[in-house]
Amino acid sequence: MKNIYLIGFMGCGKTSSGKKLSKLLNLPFLDTDQMIVEAAGKKIPDIFREDGEAAFRAMETEVFRRLAIESSQAAVISCGGGAALREENVTYMKQGGIVVMLAATPATIYQRVKDHTNRPLLENRMSEEGIRELMEERLPFYDRAADFKIRTDGLKCSQVAKNIAKAIEKEEL
Repeated sequence: MKNIYLIGFMGCGKTSSGKKLSKLLNLPFLDTDQMIVEAAGKKIPDIFREDGEAAFRAMETEVFRRLAIESSQAAVISCGGGAALREENVTYMKQGGIVVMLAATPATIYQRVKDHTNRPLLENRMSEEGIRELMEERLPFYDRAADFKIRTDGLKCSQVAKNIAKAIEKEEL
């Protein structure tokens, strides 16, 4: 089995569904944002504020490089919302994995993230319209990177995980 990379906009369910999927497939679960936090020794909002987005993106690419080169066992990997924006990251994901885009409407995303204070890119646009604008900028990158797309609106994480597992099963046949 290959790595399963979950990409998509923040709040679409990558981490929650990814954890369920890892249990369902009996694979380890990894979260690239958490890996960056551990390597940097500080939270993502602090990295953005103190070092800038460019530094965060460089750390993110290093995580994908390590996953592509050093990964000895397949895993379910939840990727940060901007991971697919860098072609390098997508290349690393494609090297040893299947890339699954999780998608939800701006209204769904807003309901899921409106009370979060740890989303630096939504700091000045925490509204359905602000989310829609950022999603529209990122959508072409997600579409280009994804092997397939799974909608998460109105679904429990366990159902999303089952839908991903079914899609992967078809992909690997």
